[in-house]
Amino acid sequence: MEDSRVALLGIMVEAPDAVARVNGLLHEYGNYIIGRMGIPYREKQVNIISIVLDAPQSAVSALSGKLGMIPGVSSKCLYAGKTREKY
Repeated sequence: MEDSRVALLGIMVEAPDAVARVNGLLHEYGNYIIGRMGIPYREKQVNIISIVLDAPQSAVSALSGKLGMIPGVSSKCLYAGKTREKY
């Protein structure tokens, strides 16, 4: 079994007709989602979504890849470090 990692997934939705597909994918991966923040930036006609996940890296990569295949949607992820050090 693959270890889970904390990840931040940034999503830009520039095509209004892509919103339903994005929400469907997020629902599909909902058991991994810790939190979600969405910002509709109407002035620039883009929706910005930040998703925090605790999931296997393969699941995060799969979600990001599926989102990136939707026309008018782009996504990138950042991962927290694998080890924790006390500061």
